Amino acid sequence: MYVSEQEVRAVLTYDLLIPAIRLALIDYSAGRVNQPPRMILRAGNADDHRNGWFAVMPVVAGDVMAVKTVTYYPCNDALSIPTHMAVIELLRRATGEPLAVMDGRLITEMRTAAVSAVAFSALAPLHFQSAPSSFGILGSGVQAHAHIQAIRTVWPELREIRIASRNPANAAKLASEAGARAVSIEEAASAEVVLTATSSPTPVLFGRCMSQRALVLAVGAPGATLRELDDQAMSQSYVVAESRACVARESGDVLLSGAKVQAEIGEILADAASAAVPRDCPIIFKSVGMAIEDLTAARLVWQARANGSHKS
Repeated sequence: MYVSEQEVRAVLTYDLLIPAIRLALIDYSAGRVNQPPRMILRAGNADDHRNGWFAVMPVVAGDVMAVKTVTYYPCNDALSIPTHMAVIELLRRATGEPLAVMDGRLITEMRTAAVSAVAFSALAPLHFQSAPSSFGILGSGVQAHAHIQAIRTVWPELREIRIASRNPANAAKLASEAGARAVSIEEAASAEVVLTATSSPTPVLFGRCMSQRALVLAVGAPGATLRELDDQAMSQSYVVAESRACVARESGDVLLSGAKVQAEIGEILADAASAAVPRDCPIIFKSVGMAIEDLTAARLVWQARANGSHKS
């Protein structure tokens, strides 16, 4: 069974995906997921920032197994094609039978935003004395758009969205579509909740611009030598990782700043009552993306297809 992006879009929703990702992150932190490090090969198509990469991401969890092959080419923006493209193969764990092969671009987009929505839902009640209302976004691309959709699903008190981008026209366009405001980086960075979702190799969010009680969802800077947050932002914050092991290998924000990861989000999700999440300093949730999230989304798509949910 091959499932196209159009077919994925027809059945995968944040209402289904967010609670499934929540359970997957709990399982990951509890050791119930077999997920080796992803293997990344540089494409060698350029000698500068345009150099793309190709990654292979296998995982075994529950009754299925999956492998995602994904590419990232930052120069694709200029060609009007996606910077990330992927294919996911889903297999039955008991027999090894292939269940489906599906386009993984939209799955990658949605599961990244769903992870942030899960982290927000877990961390915001522990960190803020009252529900936050302002959301600042640094970036105006695919992930900025996806996060607005996902975060709105879990944040009914959201009243104000501020969007900043190195491309003012893109920021203005997204702001118009989302009922938001296009603002300066400083104004976006001063919101109660801040998303960094850029392809910048150098910091775009500076500690001096952040609220002292900010919650930062950091999803960009895909690589050990890339950064979205400066040393001050990292050192003054309580850092929560999607995965300690993945962040230790792949996050330049953590590696280059020397920041210490204080907790893993799955641990907090499993036992919020004992989580020592502070209220007197910024919180940074750092994610780099994991195969268990792709498996979780792909399994939802396969189940919907198998149950005939795609037929309306």
